[in-house]
Amino acid sequence: MSRYPQSITATEAAALVNDGQTLCIGGGGAGHAIPDSLLKAIGERYSREKCPAGLTLLHPCGLGDSDQLGLNHLAQPGLARRVIGGFFGNAPKMVALAQTNQIEAYIFPQGVLSHLMRATAGGEKGLLTKTGLHTFVDPRLEGGKVNEKAVEDLVSKVQILGEPYLFFNTHAVDVALIRGTSLDKYGNLSMEGEVASFAMLSEAQAAKVNGGLVIAQVQAIHRDRCTPAMQVKVPGALIDYVVVEPSQPMTYLSTYDASFISKEGAIASEEQLQLSGIKRIISRRAAMELFPGAFVNLGYGLSDGVPIVARQAGVFAQLTFLIEQGPLGGIPTTGLNFGAMHQPDAILDDGYQFDFFHGGGLDLAFLGFAQVDQYGNVNASKFGGKLTGCGGFIDISQHSKKVVFCGGFAARAVVETGERGIRVKDPGTFKKFVSRVEQVTFSGSYALEKGQEILYLTERALFSLTPDGLELIEIAPGADLQTDILDAMDFRPRIASQLKTMDVGVFAATKPFLPNFSTDSTHE
Repeated sequence: MSRYPQSITATEAAALVNDGQTLCIGGGGAGHAIPDSLLKAIGERYSREKCPAGLTLLHPCGLGDSDQLGLNHLAQPGLARRVIGGFFGNAPKMVALAQTNQIEAYIFPQGVLSHLMRATAGGEKGLLTKTGLHTFVDPRLEGGKVNEKAVEDLVSKVQILGEPYLFFNTHAVDVALIRGTSLDKYGNLSMEGEVASFAMLSEAQAAKVNGGLVIAQVQAIHRDRCTPAMQVKVPGALIDYVVVEPSQPMTYLSTYDASFISKEGAIASEEQLQLSGIKRIISRRAAMELFPGAFVNLGYGLSDGVPIVARQAGVFAQLTFLIEQGPLGGIPTTGLNFGAMHQPDAILDDGYQFDFFHGGGLDLAFLGFAQVDQYGNVNASKFGGKLTGCGGFIDISQHSKKVVFCGGFAARAVVETGERGIRVKDPGTFKKFVSRVEQVTFSGSYALEKGQEILYLTERALFSLTPDGLELIEIAPGADLQTDILDAMDFRPRIASQLKTMDVGVFAATKPFLPNFSTDSTHE
């Protein structure tokens, strides 16, 4: 038997990290398989000793509770020299360091970073992909650099067989911080109680091939149990140290919820699955784009109500919903718990999920937006002094056959909703439809070049992307074309020659109806 991982405390684990090392951190979202006790211990050690300092932090997915936990533990001046992540929006303390140039900050697509972990484990110099072309990740724009202190080019544009690609550099990993549910009698790590598995195996392998350390945080050690080989996520042979945290919760919000990992778990109550306000309107109108057999991705925000509408309409079984963290086949959670699914059919490593996304497997994607410009570009990553990052947004939006961007028409608007339409009482303080977006997270021209179908949906209006820019194709009943829509935009869109009124069924209090959805499909 291989040497069993040495059991140590989180404080002892933190003492193993040295100045200048590169740490890869597993997990994502608000506590979803995040080794939070390890991050907390490293942060506390630095507070006491100013060591370890000058670290490089790699985290493919966002880590944090939008307050104190996750990556926020490490957001101390001097602890990190460089941070490379997919999403910063739930780590406000790290955002503050980035915006004041106290760290070198880079943001790359979550799927690219997940695949980069595999490339690192494979000893490759980098990852070749088209994902990120014509967005802020492209070196012809910003190269993923968040601030002035980020001067080194970590991504380059290359030509392969006459076609443009992006090449993302790999980074040798010194320490991998991973998490699972338990270790068995052989030290093998399993994730039976985790809402997602992310890239734990690749991250562990990336550290080991570099002669680095793998430190795992788990809830329990079962020395009397032998995990079936096919259920082992990270072999014990790859793990150097283990920290046991018996009170480790599933997520920051949920101590344990059986529905996150099993069809047997009780799903959220009907009260928890109710939609109201403009989210109800947008979710119901967005759901009208569904069709039987579709593979559907959902982003965080106003679009995550689409599967609830499908469930209420009785067509959920004819669809497959997928989210980038790895779960598929269930109903995605909302709010900070987003990234988990109620009653998933399966939970894949996120790298395999992104393989499917990058390969064009998604029929539909419903994503949010912060800004849309006259060229159809979308900004969902940096706006109005707020830095969030892209997460899986670029991976999804660039490769889905059809994308429906969903959001409120304007920030801080006051909109009354009724069974026959809407009434805009206040058009909003900040315009979202602007002449030019602050940052390009999605390129309209590249989408047209690739032949994607693109829609922009709000509670007041629906636009489509054309070679001449945005075209208004539907208006909500009760909305005034001039006052509520055109006057609230920084540019004038094309207006369809046969401008339609949104189906009043979207606003009615009756059971959702999906007039274009055939319920006699054999896809179950």
